[in-house]
Amino acid sequence: MEKPLEYLIRKPKVSVEKPPLLLLLHGVGSNEEDLFSLTNYLPDSMLIVSVRGPLTLGRDSYGWYEVLFTTGQPKINLEQERESRKLLLEFLDYLKLNYQFDESKVWIGGFSQGAIMSYSIGLLHPERIKGIIALSGRLLEENKTIVDATEKVLNKRIFISHGTNDRVLSVEYARSVKGYLESIGIHPHYKEYEEGHSINREMLKDLIQWLEVELENPK
Repeated sequence: MEKPLEYLIRKPKVSVEKPPLLLLLHGVGSNEEDLFSLTNYLPDSMLIVSVRGPLTLGRDSYGWYEVLFTTGQPKINLEQERESRKLLLEFLDYLKLNYQFDESKVWIGGFSQGAIMSYSIGLLHPERIKGIIALSGRLLEENKTIVDATEKVLNKRIFISHGTNDRVLSVEYARSVKGYLESIGIHPHYKEYEEGHSINREMLKDLIQWLEVELENPK
């Protein structure tokens, strides 16, 4: 099977026969090296893969789909978003063929557009994903309408962080996702920070603590 997407990988720092897998998805205009810089801080037992978006926007600049803000509201290219979802699912199959990991413990997370893609994969393909990490993201309204609130969806473990001073994606998006998830029976770990559109030390510390607790949970 050919490699569907470019990526960087950090293998577990400790000996684990079938480690949990964490996929990291960057924001628009960035690349796989961005979130890969966090891997030194994340749990040693995890196999961590930082993935490059398929859309080339410029030199070392990639995305998962195009967005236009001409109306004041983000208007996305839904076809590209669907294609990126398809590629990420193929990429999971590719990883399965090439690396050992626990398929029942696959986490997906990202920043901004990467968080948006993480919601899409985790909620629309719940059989493939145990948990979602959404840093400064939103849930696409177009995808919210096709989420099927099955037991697999309701069992999702979800971490949401967002800056109250975010001028790119307002914190209202995160609050809206939280309200929606609670309305269907999911109670995410949710926290706001006095921060803009970025990941600060406090967010990272909270994420690490949350992940460590989740990894110890046998369910």
